[in-house]
Amino acid sequence: MQVIPAAPSVEGLTAVVTGGSRGLGLLMARQLMQRGCDVVLLARGEAGLSRAVAKLDALSRGSVHSAVCDVRDGAAVRDRLAEVADEHGGLDIVIANAGIIQVGPAEALGPDGFREAMESIFNGTVNTAFAALPHLRRSAAGGRLALIGSVGGLLAVPHLLPYSCAKASVAALAEGLRAEEAAYGVTVTGIHPGLMRTGSHLHASFGGDRRREYAWFQPLAGAPFLSMNAERAAERIVTAVQRRRPRVVLTPAAKLGSTAHGVAPVITSRLVSAAGRMLPRDGSHRETAEGAKVAAEEQPPARWLRAVLGVLNERAADRYNQRTGTKGHRW
Repeated sequence: MQVIPAAPSVEGLTAVVTGGSRGLGLLMARQLMQRGCDVVLLARGEAGLSRAVAKLDALSRGSVHSAVCDVRDGAAVRDRLAEVADEHGGLDIVIANAGIIQVGPAEALGPDGFREAMESIFNGTVNTAFAALPHLRRSAAGGRLALIGSVGGLLAVPHLLPYSCAKASVAALAEGLRAEEAAYGVTVTGIHPGLMRTGSHLHASFGGDRRREYAWFQPLAGAPFLSMNAERAAERIVTAVQRRRPRVVLTPAAKLGSTAHGVAPVITSRLVSAAGRMLPRDGSHRETAEGAKVAAEEQPPARWLRAVLGVLNERAADRYNQRTGTKGHRW
């Protein structure tokens, strides 16, 4: 019987999570706090951060703080992480999680959509990593850096192409930094989740035929057997960072898809192309809209059908701070 060694303790360490006010970022912050970390959340929205802190304050271990920060602004990220290091006596763990999701045909999203994805996802990750590394190199516990990629960066997904391109760059960055930073005692973990039930469809941007794009993405993102419980995903991610694992691919479907693409790329490319032919083809509408707005525009019975098909993801949105207002204050 194989004995899995206990993970090294991270109690008392200082951790930063970007994009930490909702969804997966919020859940990873909770996992870190439950393991005794002092956690700092960074996100763009002050209201969302306030709600996140209110949820996390109820935990009995660790502590939580927050600061408004746009990871696209490299100088702002450097200043925020320097402040955290000064206030907490150093920085030990950084999880670069902030990003966006755009759904629609590449034609509809256009070059601007690709530039926006690279700026938010890849450049934001680069800014976070390079602002964090000087502090992580000085960590007495040995710094840990985690970059949140996606299986979409290992196998390009139709109608998510800007997202896939940016996440592929994050995957390459994680591999390269892992090799370079080992000499300084910093471990870099590349995280590549598949579909997770986080409720993030409400903040995704939809282009092309927006209602039809939302109609396939919302239920698929929360489908049983294809998607993963977000709390379980957060637990596995933080454990991987704690154990200093180099690379993690989450969900059986994601593991199967990425492995098959490495072994038989021609076959997987044909299968993905076949799937792409079933998606909406209207690429003429270039104006995007957030998922919450598209959902509000739906009329019965489409709205009722979507509520049933995507019930798990809608519940996740309530629980993980994806909605504004008073909803979702309890886990």
